[in-house]
Amino acid sequence: MSNTVILDGQHLTLEDLVHIARDQYTVALDEQAIASVKRSRQIVEDIVVAGTPTYGINTGFGSLQSLSISAEDCQQLQENLIRTHSCGYGEPLAEDVVRSIMAIRVNSLLKGSSGIRLSTIQLLVDMLNHHVVPHIPEKGSLGASGDLAPLSHMVLPMLGLGRAYYEGELFPGKEAMEKAGLAPIKLASKEGLALINGTTVLTAIGALATYDAIKLAKLSDIAGALSVEAHNGIAAVFAEELHTIRPQIGQLATAKNMRHLIAGSHYTTEPKEGHVQDAYTLRCIPQIHGASKDSIAYVKEKVEIEINSGTDNPIITADGKVISGGNFHGEPMAQPFDFLGIAIAEIANVSERRIERLVNRQLSGLPSFLVKHPGLNSGFMITQYAAAALVSENKILAHPASVDSIPSCENQEDFVSMGTIAARTAAQILDNSWRVVATEIMAACQALDLKEQTTELGQGTQVAYQCVRDVLDFIENDKDIEVYDELNKATALIKDGTLLEQVEKVAILSLQ
Repeated sequence: MSNTVILDGQHLTLEDLVHIARDQYTVALDEQAIASVKRSRQIVEDIVVAGTPTYGINTGFGSLQSLSISAEDCQQLQENLIRTHSCGYGEPLAEDVVRSIMAIRVNSLLKGSSGIRLSTIQLLVDMLNHHVVPHIPEKGSLGASGDLAPLSHMVLPMLGLGRAYYEGELFPGKEAMEKAGLAPIKLASKEGLALINGTTVLTAIGALATYDAIKLAKLSDIAGALSVEAHNGIAAVFAEELHTIRPQIGQLATAKNMRHLIAGSHYTTEPKEGHVQDAYTLRCIPQIHGASKDSIAYVKEKVEIEINSGTDNPIITADGKVISGGNFHGEPMAQPFDFLGIAIAEIANVSERRIERLVNRQLSGLPSFLVKHPGLNSGFMITQYAAAALVSENKILAHPASVDSIPSCENQEDFVSMGTIAARTAAQILDNSWRVVATEIMAACQALDLKEQTTELGQGTQVAYQCVRDVLDFIENDKDIEVYDELNKATALIKDGTLLEQVEKVAILSLQ
């Protein structure tokens, strides 16, 4: 059972979610949560039998709320909802994102406030455990009355409709289910709405971006430490007593990380005549990186609340009330995910500026563009251009999505969050930023080789340098390489966790 996550609607962590999404952990249901699901379902069935007009159960949706639906049409109402709402556009969401969506939706439904049948939840669990991954286009959600369009695409294969991947291959939804040994279902009253009304897609995208941003923030400290040594930077700026008088949590954590990384280094220095202080990108690493860490930590806290929340509408209370509210509204996550994008963009911004310091002979004292024979060789010249292009794109992407709104549904849904766009752009910023930080690490190692000082680095930076050199060679001449191949190797080294894992064997790095 060590590779199983038990969902109960209350205790799902970001780490557990990543295990389900990326490590193919299986999912099981908590017995107490099952009892809550059955209790809320009975309430819905009692309403259907009584014929009491109740939003989402036997009425139309949105601005059509005043239209009553007969008991015999309730089932068709739910299927119609899925068929008409599945109007997404664009590239399909990645498998890990869709598995995350499915897990979060199951966990939300297990709170027992949605009135859905246990068998319907179990089918979603079975799809996860049998590797059926619905084809969900990435665009089409306002992040307001839930992620209606993308979640409808998640539901289609449950009905034998739409498309889904099975073992990585795309099939018609019914065929994918059959290959996994699963039978499509007919939705009962309230179930279509329960499955699609919520912040699940935007939360899933943003949750995985948050998890990766934590790794990137730590890697940015490694990159910064290598750059400090490449410049023979002043180590006193990381002293604990400097930061305790301004006790911002991320700043304190970053300064501590830097002390651990460069401990024992022979290639940092003390202030002296002609070199009394370094540029901000070196001297202010704790303050700059720390601000991003604080933002990321805040977003992680919000994510872990949301993945354990009931975001359906209407809500079925334990005492039988049906309350039509607004828990599906994405604003509580839209603003944090905008904040996440900004925090990640700043990590890349400062990293690109350190790349410039490394490749610029007037700032580094090293050969132009980090190559022994510049002129014939361009070396790292264009790596800085490419990084600059990525951070410039990030600045555009970092414009907050949550400040926008377009009314929908005959102005019934007159203020929307755009939270799914906020999450998607944060993920795009993250993807660009991996490359920028990888470029800095690669350039800093090249600079250290040019200084011939690679055996007496700090305890953490020595490991980082060796990890890079196990994969990438020193670049002597342009004719020996195609630089994008080298950059791809460096990017893979940090994205797959190898470099961070090796460094943390000797220097544990903190987010907070």
